[in-house]
Amino acid sequence: MKKLINRAGDVVREELVGMALAHAGRIVVHTSPHWIARADAPVAGKVAIVSGGGSGHEPLHGGFVGPGMLDAACPGEVFTSPTPDQVLAATQAVDGGAGVLHIVKNYTGDVMNFEMAADLARDEGLVVEQVVIADDVAVEDSLYTAGRRGVGATVLAEKICGAAAEEGRPLAEVAGLCRTVNELSRSMGVALTSCTTPMAGKPTFDLDAFHMEVGVGIHGEPGRKRALAASAHAIVSELAAAVVDDLPFSSGDHVLAFVNGMGGTPLMELYIVYGELHEFLKDRDIVIARNLIGSYATSLDMAGCSITLLRLDDELMRLWDTPVDTPGLRWGA
Repeated sequence: MKKLINRAGDVVREELVGMALAHAGRIVVHTSPHWIARADAPVAGKVAIVSGGGSGHEPLHGGFVGPGMLDAACPGEVFTSPTPDQVLAATQAVDGGAGVLHIVKNYTGDVMNFEMAADLARDEGLVVEQVVIADDVAVEDSLYTAGRRGVGATVLAEKICGAAAEEGRPLAEVAGLCRTVNELSRSMGVALTSCTTPMAGKPTFDLDAFHMEVGVGIHGEPGRKRALAASAHAIVSELAAAVVDDLPFSSGDHVLAFVNGMGGTPLMELYIVYGELHEFLKDRDIVIARNLIGSYATSLDMAGCSITLLRLDDELMRLWDTPVDTPGLRWGA
């Protein structure tokens, strides 16, 4: 294993030190327990949004802390859920008096620990809502979940709900938007190589040079099948068909198309994938109204990609377009 680390057990702590130094003035990193907050938190009168999950998926979630997105993120150890005390500490600290929304990817440990933290926060009088993201069409259950996995739609939900919260909308409305994004999003991914966690020091799963894992999970969980490696055209056709047919997306729909790299995929290849996706959707009279291309929800050093489509209406599009200022996503004024 060759990685730019010191000791395997220190990677998350040292990553957070680096983040705090790199983005001083934008975020604040807290320790004992670890969590990341926007520098101006708590924002009085604004719904606070807290998310989190195992480290190794950067910039998800810590890279999305800041105006227009998350108020706080709770990083667990690599591919390990954050603990209830992390989530509780973040929830308490960023609550500005308008309630707190937890956005949680559908992994058993994440859901359980966020639920425990929410219950503890409610015992203290805080108002907390929780929305679970479950957009992966590849499998109904996995090694880590009951039901569909939460993947790329998490990024979209954090951005859109962050925009709504920034506008001063009430908690019930922001949570309702989050549920809408979840309901109208579908994703599926493919792995060309495994990832290697620092603690394991070897690939998470065996995948030779001639095969790919279709429908892989972000922790390397098995997908729908293992198949011979194929062209970008063939891969996109398979992934996009599964995504489009599941909602289903229909002729005339306007969508946000998110092509996500898994961490070890060159941007060159992601643009090739996007071009293929554009043609696939054009043939079905589905209009890409907005796009996002890059590595935003990764799996350490895994080569591969995922495709996420969100059916848009005017309001979702407007909220997507509003300014955002985080380490991992930034545009607008």
